[in-house]
Amino acid sequence: MRILGLDVGSRTVGVAVSDVFGWTAQSLEVIKIHEEKQNFGFDRLSELLKEYKIKKVVIGLPKNMNNTIGPRVKSSLLYGKMVKERFNLPVLYQDERLTTVQAKRMLIEKADTSRKKQKKVIDKLAASLILQNYLDKMYIYREEV
Repeated sequence: MRILGLDVGSRTVGVAVSDVFGWTAQSLEVIKIHEEKQNFGFDRLSELLKEYKIKKVVIGLPKNMNNTIGPRVKSSLLYGKMVKERFNLPVLYQDERLTTVQAKRMLIEKADTSRKKQKKVIDKLAASLILQNYLDKMYIYREEV
């Protein structure tokens, strides 16, 4: 069963997918969206859900460092609600604190890329970290993903 991981922003959604066993997450792409214009990229998301036969979606929850909820959390929850209603799939949330920082650090340490190139891949890398954290948590607790 494949799971899709999403890093939802106001202008982009980073996308990652698990392998069929639910062990590893791979970065896929970045979908351009525009929250203010109510353009959420659902046409492309629909294509990915079908192509990879997705059975579950995990969305990053960008809580504040003190575990409080800010406006981005509310936006992610709303996006998740729309995904659940539109595609009739279970939507789960994974704490994503520091995943963007971790992704940036990985790009700086492991890749010789300019800031411009980093911006193009940071969201899909963050999505893969969100999904991998979820998969690791499920493995640790021996739960079925």
